[in-house]
Amino acid sequence: MEDSSETYDSKYFARYQRQAKTPIGRQLMERRVSFVEQHYLGTLVDVGIGSGAFVDLRNTTGRPTTGFDINPAGVEWLRTRGLLTDPWQGVRAVSMWDVLEHMPDFDDLLKVVSEWVFVSIPTFVDGEHVLRSKHYRKDEHVWYFTISGLVDTLGSLGFVLVDMSDMETRLGREDIMTFAFRRQA
Repeated sequence: MEDSSETYDSKYFARYQRQAKTPIGRQLMERRVSFVEQHYLGTLVDVGIGSGAFVDLRNTTGRPTTGFDINPAGVEWLRTRGLLTDPWQGVRAVSMWDVLEHMPDFDDLLKVVSEWVFVSIPTFVDGEHVLRSKHYRKDEHVWYFTISGLVDTLGSLGFVLVDMSDMETRLGREDIMTFAFRRQA
């Protein structure tokens, strides 16, 4: 994974910690944990931990959850809790909440995931939709997907779509869809 840590620092981490404590932030983490729980109960690595709230909440439900981040503040948060994991060594499942669109080489990671990928990501109808979207961020986002484009892309990496939800959009997040993909046998 390319190191873009100059964008991700302690201020970035603190902002996400504040957001996680809002009513919408708490609901978002609860719904993400519930969404994963519908499909998978095993150990999971959260890639790009944001504030760490998802990792914390899933661990309190008795589901082992570790994480990986390029933000030095996130790495330190994980390290001090003994939760830092290198998913490129091969894992059963990963979550990538608002992360995949930032990763130039996400396919390298997904090649070593043996079972499940959970993703929330902005989705678009077409190129015009991208250009007028608040999610059009040339300085941060590398990828812009339609729903079928994301399904096809993960399909080419050996994953099949099992579930998708607009739960984040219903909470007020513009054009965000959540997906569960399972490795094809």
